[in-house]
Amino acid sequence: MPILNVNKRVLGALLTFASLSMSGVSHAETLHFGEALTHQPPVAVSALLASPEAYLDKTVTIEGTVVEVCSMRGCWADIASDARFQKLRLKVQDGDMVFPMHAKGRKAIATGKLYAVHLSQAQTQRYLAALAKRNGEEFDPKTVTEGMAIYQVEPVAVDILD
Repeated sequence: MPILNVNKRVLGALLTFASLSMSGVSHAETLHFGEALTHQPPVAVSALLASPEAYLDKTVTIEGTVVEVCSMRGCWADIASDARFQKLRLKVQDGDMVFPMHAKGRKAIATGKLYAVHLSQAQTQRYLAALAKRNGEEFDPKTVTEGMAIYQVEPVAVDILD
């Protein structure tokens, strides 16, 4: 008889765990950070990156899939572009918003200002060398003759959808 009671408890715990797991998968909630989103139509990430000067220091809304999140403090999230191999970073001050790792793979809508981070020639060489290493590619720093700019959005509102 005690074996049957133990099995009932184990079975009950397993059923509870399974139902909680399934409900979490089917009813994932929208994660909201910052202010309420504006109802401004989104600008394609590819359009922002093709003509960043037209959008610099202006409030824009973008949307796309979260492809990477800062694993240290959750202070940035990379949003995939509508064009292959492009992405745009949402970057906040540490602690202003904390993007969770489980946001990866989910759609995000963000409103904020586009800004440029200007790199010197040496910084550009280090940045491109790190990218090449991460992608398993060769890189010759002598090919870099000037600095570059990296564009990011400083969001005031972000929704990560289920």
